[in-house]
Amino acid sequence: MVTEVAAPPYDVLNSQEAKKMAGEKSLLHITKPEIDFEPIADEHAPEVYDKAVENFKLWRERGWLRRDPSECYYVYAQTMDKRTQYGLVLCAHTDDYANGIIKKHELTRKDKEDDRMIHVRIQNANIEPVFFSYRDNPELNAIVEAAIKRPSEYKFKDENNFGHEFWVIDDPATVARITEIFTTKVDAFYVADGHHRTAAAARVGAEKREKNPNHTGNEEYNYFMAVCFPESHLKIIDYNRVVKDLNGMTPEEFLKALEEDFEVALATKPRCGRPAKPFSPTGLHNFSMYLGDKWYSLTAKPGRYDDSDPIGVLDVTILSRLVLDKLLGIKDLRTDKRIDFVGGIRGLGELARRVDSGEMKVAFALYPVSMKQLLDIADSGQIMPPKTTWFEPKLRSGLAIHTLD
Repeated sequence: MVTEVAAPPYDVLNSQEAKKMAGEKSLLHITKPEIDFEPIADEHAPEVYDKAVENFKLWRERGWLRRDPSECYYVYAQTMDKRTQYGLVLCAHTDDYANGIIKKHELTRKDKEDDRMIHVRIQNANIEPVFFSYRDNPELNAIVEAAIKRPSEYKFKDENNFGHEFWVIDDPATVARITEIFTTKVDAFYVADGHHRTAAAARVGAEKREKNPNHTGNEEYNYFMAVCFPESHLKIIDYNRVVKDLNGMTPEEFLKALEEDFEVALATKPRCGRPAKPFSPTGLHNFSMYLGDKWYSLTAKPGRYDDSDPIGVLDVTILSRLVLDKLLGIKDLRTDKRIDFVGGIRGLGELARRVDSGEMKVAFALYPVSMKQLLDIADSGQIMPPKTTWFEPKLRSGLAIHTLD
């Protein structure tokens, strides 16, 4: 049953992909209800939001979604490439977002916040969790280690062969202790993925608070669902860039211009009719670039970055400032149509494919940001450039849902 209901997050599939994937019981009928229309409807149409409400009610009536009889925590394990990360499914308080205890590293767009806010409001529920991290706590680690020794509630692999496993923690004393640890010993949550859903949940909580003259702060609408992983369990993978043109330069002129700020070296080229072997960045401040049919190594020269600045030291900052802006004239990564972004899960071959096809002119691969960098930036109150972090595996939707009543 769980594999029939659980689904990828709403934002990793387009509507056509979701319609093709969704079986009868799939949560995609709730998170992407436009697929229930023929032809597929506008996802922001009022009738689509109404369909989401109808489907959520129907899924509960049919017993495909069931409420646990008591308050629980859950352990959610994800496995990819023989590496497993263990998170706790819990509810965070909206006040913690307003007060900066839930820390972010990205800006949000109001239109995306508004869309997610509508979904939370009309469903009166958090259908999908956000993805948080926290600094390791030895006692929480021990509680999780004890929980996973028992038989799990769910265990399955998804369409990408990533493993998902789920345990219920319903012992009252353990539940109370977990709550106490998070309340007194965990100083902050860090948004890893789900900035818009986090902001939307906080806005719905504030909206409901204003409408309730008897508000106490303990109502269920004050909380929203998250899966929280200790820092040491998470690994960020690369988030790469492809650009449509060279801003009027020839490839030779562009390579020459790069030499002002980078040590430029040919890494690999085609041999015996075979494509050039992809070249991966070797460390911080080293980039790989695919131009023409060759891979190049770009190493930022000393003095071109500030290792004492949490933002200035980031390779996304170096690339944006010295290449995308300075040479290619791309000023705003959020709005410029000449640039696109490719998650590292798709591999360097995808970068070469998009250039070889003629769709793009040049591609850049970056060394991944570390969790320490992410947490340091969030602690400093600064914001990372757009499209800096990519986390895999994505949280599976439907394993847990939090209602606001």
